[in-house]
Amino acid sequence: MLNHTAARAEAVEAQTVWRLLDYVAVDYAGAVSNGRVTSSAEYAEMTEFSATIRSGIAALPAKAERGRLIVEAEGLQTAIASKAAPDIVAQKARSLASDLLAAYPVPLAPAKAPDLARGAALYAENCASCHGANGDGHGPQAAGLDPPPIAFTDTERARKRSLFALYQVIDQGLDGTAMQSFADMPSQDRWALATYVGSLAFKDAAAGERFWKSDLALRQRIPDLQTLATMTPETLGRTIDQDKADAAMGYLRANPQALNMATPASLTVAREKLRQSLAAYRGGDRQAAKRLALSAYLDGFEPVEPILAARDATLMARIEGAMGEYRAAIRRGVTAEELAGKEAVLESLFADVEAVLSPDAASDASTFIGALTILLREGLEALLIVVAMIAFLRKADRPEVLPYVHGGWIAALVAGGATWAVATYAIGISGASRELTEGFGSLFAAVVLVSVGIWMHGKSQAESWQRYIDKVLGKALSRSSAWFLFGLAFLVVYREAFETILFFAALAAQGRGSVIAAGTAAAIAFLAAIAWAMLRYSRSLPIGKFFTYSSALIAVLAVVLAGKGTAALQEAGLIDITPVAYVPRLSMLGIFPALQPLLLQLLTVVSLWIGFWYNGRKNVVRSAVE
Repeated sequence: MLNHTAARAEAVEAQTVWRLLDYVAVDYAGAVSNGRVTSSAEYAEMTEFSATIRSGIAALPAKAERGRLIVEAEGLQTAIASKAAPDIVAQKARSLASDLLAAYPVPLAPAKAPDLARGAALYAENCASCHGANGDGHGPQAAGLDPPPIAFTDTERARKRSLFALYQVIDQGLDGTAMQSFADMPSQDRWALATYVGSLAFKDAAAGERFWKSDLALRQRIPDLQTLATMTPETLGRTIDQDKADAAMGYLRANPQALNMATPASLTVAREKLRQSLAAYRGGDRQAAKRLALSAYLDGFEPVEPILAARDATLMARIEGAMGEYRAAIRRGVTAEELAGKEAVLESLFADVEAVLSPDAASDASTFIGALTILLREGLEALLIVVAMIAFLRKADRPEVLPYVHGGWIAALVAGGATWAVATYAIGISGASRELTEGFGSLFAAVVLVSVGIWMHGKSQAESWQRYIDKVLGKALSRSSAWFLFGLAFLVVYREAFETILFFAALAAQGRGSVIAAGTAAAIAFLAAIAWAMLRYSRSLPIGKFFTYSSALIAVLAVVLAGKGTAALQEAGLIDITPVAYVPRLSMLGIFPALQPLLLQLLTVVSLWIGFWYNGRKNVVRSAVE
């Protein structure tokens, strides 16, 4: 309790000093001009405040940085005493305020976007009587106040005030004025009030919205609530046109939730990692460049994959390919200029991502199609394999084994949901871990399907099937084969379940729950129709054709999974990438423009061909003997 009390006291003292520094930076210009005092009262206040700042810093708990802060405070006192230019005093005050917060951190931003409607209600209840209903400083009680209330509609003054500064005044009040402390007001309410007050001077929110949505550089300058809370419009105006800065800050202060709808922060990570990778490559450190490029994908881009896949799967595939080519270029040892060109291509693609993920890009139609295609894309492979197993058991007249298959895919759905919950709320499974899970799971499933496909092809002759029924099937399915089918059903469904849930969670975060439900229902209807058709028509197929078609289906899925598994391991950095020109990227079919997945798919095809050839030869020999 004592430690908590001491920490609270330290924070309050640091906040008080910071508030005085902000006040000096803004109001000193009203006391001195061209080396002469223009307002004796204001100048006396500035002199008093500078002394209070120096003593306040000296009273803070001892830290290594405190001595330097005291020196800076003495420099500010000297500048004010010598009637230095307002720009010089403001720069010294801002610099000291920044250093103060670095040494004695205090909360700089609200926990979530402030509620402007709540802020307006609080203003009407607590502030309008003095500051006026519209913030012009002419409220009914303003006439008798000295000094008069601040006019929040004064643009020149508002440009110099951050939301954090306004929050501080609301929290602590302002000595020597009628402004009382509202420290008893909940913190989120104080932020709502400060944000509302800070928006009153800037009216061109429509223009600000256009600037915000169209200017990537602007969005990079204000990436989060903390930046919005601590940056002044004047500071932003030093880097862009001041009118544009006023409009943009006015829009964001009136609509702070726009920061939550901006492109996910992880794209900033991807950009920064790629820049670091290029710098390392220019410096001759190829290993560091490769490691940073992989981090740009796993830590920077992959977190936005789920929602991007729902909005624009083609763009997602292009970026995956471009990032793979970037890593391959590092391995080949291309020139730094060529690698810089590939980095520029990725930057252009990231800009496309921002357009796709912007709030305006979302619609009921795109959300519906996203939910529909996600479930169809991720669920079709697993459905085909599970339905093929069910059809096989029905054809073999072994309904007592069906619960194992159903238990496998149901357990996989539960496990997929549990894995997502753990990854999201407990340990935070990394992008590399997800890719490795998908990669090894796909390759293992491909190996199993190759063996199953060859086995099914061997039973495509009616005589072979009858012989198998008579001699082996009953015994095999009564023991380990039932659990084998459980495991296969679990594996092929689990590898899709986690990613599907991840995609839907990202989609749900954008809202439109009823539209997502409709898209999901439509996808389930499509999948159910496919399952019904397969089971319905497999019953009427002769046993030989059933096994011929089933073995062909299983063989195709084995080739698809071989390609997908290899590509996932490449994305995790476990396997190098050797790009192949003129090969399209067809991720649904497991085809990727890289040598490694194509080679493994070729190996799968050769293995299947050898197995099918051997089955045919064995059946010919057996028929000749019989």
